[in-house]
Amino acid sequence: MTTPEAEPTQPETTENPSGQVPAGGEETSRPEARLERAVRAAEQALIEYEIALETFRVEVENFSRLHHQKLGPMYARLDELDAQIAEATAARTGDPEDRRKAAEARARVMPMPGIEELFHGWMDGEGLYPEAAAMLTDQSVRPPQRVRPGEEARKLYRELVRKAHPDLAQEEGERNRREEFITRVNAAYARGDEALLRELSEEWAAGPVPEEQLLTRSEELYARLEWLAQRKELLSVLAKELEEGAIGGMLRLAPDDPDALLDEIAEQLLAQVAEREAELERLTA
Repeated sequence: MTTPEAEPTQPETTENPSGQVPAGGEETSRPEARLERAVRAAEQALIEYEIALETFRVEVENFSRLHHQKLGPMYARLDELDAQIAEATAARTGDPEDRRKAAEARARVMPMPGIEELFHGWMDGEGLYPEAAAMLTDQSVRPPQRVRPGEEARKLYRELVRKAHPDLAQEEGERNRREEFITRVNAAYARGDEALLRELSEEWAAGPVPEEQLLTRSEELYARLEWLAQRKELLSVLAKELEEGAIGGMLRLAPDDPDALLDEIAEQLLAQVAEREAELERLTA
């Protein structure tokens, strides 16, 4: 998925040949009114961009989790086989260069972990996780849990963000309230919790509706447009990092069916495992 480039747009102006003031008087033709429309358009464009970016971020995060759970053991098996092949070769030849290569291959299998990496995903206070125990005892590991928001959850998420986005607030207190609410919305969407998203939608509908403040000073409106542009630039950097990352690149190969891509990679890895096992058997026979 590629996040769309939703640039802040400027309002169109219409010439008035008669020179008469349109309905509504000077209020609709003053410079501040045009700037206000530009700010509204820029706000909506930024919100749509943030929705697309967050949707893509969740997809990348979920795909990364599935990739690690499904393919991680296969990569680990390949590293182990490479180390055993290198060690068997060194034992046969006795060549110092082969021994050096064997030591390097073994080091790749057993890197020195950091404190967090040592236990993350393997054990807690109760001991090994079931998945870790299954991997260590060559038992089948249960299929990785899929946490992909459904279509209804996506719809609820987009509606909530469009209504409650902090960038629509003009007061600091209201902005803080919206930021706290959107944090809860993002967490529910990341878990694909449609029921909670419905509850949040009802909560927002029943909550206080902030009064919209019309900005009348050109300096404030120009500053607002500048802030929106800076925010968009920052989000563009984040989007580029996601898209150019390894997982984002894989998602772009199969945006409609990432599971099929994982299955294809798994088949390739299994074939490589079979080749390594055959080579190891030949060396140790």
